Amino acid sequence: MTFRQTARKACAVIVSSKMEYQDALEFGIDRNRLHIIPMGIDLDEGTLPSPSRIHDAPLHLLFVGRIARVRRVELLLQAAARLTFPWRATIVGGEAQTSSMSPPGYVRELVHLAETLGIRDKVHFAGSQPPDQLRSWYRAADIFIYPSLYENFSQPLLEAAAERLPIISTRVGIAPELIREGETGFIVTGDPASLASRIEMLKDPDVRHTMGNRLRQRVKEQFGWDQIIDRYLDLYQSL
Repeated sequence: MTFRQTARKACAVIVSSKMEYQDALEFGIDRNRLHIIPMGIDLDEGTLPSPSRIHDAPLHLLFVGRIARVRRVELLLQAAARLTFPWRATIVGGEAQTSSMSPPGYVRELVHLAETLGIRDKVHFAGSQPPDQLRSWYRAADIFIYPSLYENFSQPLLEAAAERLPIISTRVGIAPELIREGETGFIVTGDPASLASRIEMLKDPDVRHTMGNRLRQRVKEQFGWDQIIDRYLDLYQSL
């Protein structure tokens, strides 16, 4: 109740994504005081590594994030098990509970699922990684997959896009703002078959390279810190 009253009295309320904007409207905040300013990212302006051109190398799938049931990592495993070409997957992140009602042991269940699906030897559970090491994980991958059920923003999506990784994601957080269907990635539902078909469409390294470059440019134009700071300054000066 205190937060609701404070938000309603504020001259401006900043949210980080269109999805969070809708949540704020449902919360009862006047749309005329709502402003979408996303979180920014530091872009390494040095030379980015070129994506792999080895056509017969296993396609490297990547998930980064806190490993919680709401992230639905099992969908990635179920989709990958349907693939008929060489692939491998890396799951980066430590287990976390997003709700007191959520039982522990999710990572253990994912390991068991991989064993049941017969793909355990293709899936690497890397565990929690320090922030300064994440860039190397993004750069070693070919596709970023994020099958989460709900997100306000999702920083890993932005980090993956900044590293030129084509994205396959559910419609959560900033995914709708980053993904142009078939141009920078794909929006999927919770259907493993649909997810597998989108992965199949990204087998070609040239397609991934083109999509990744488009994503990187989108991040540079909309999520670089210079642009974000300018938007905050414009808002403050308008009040």
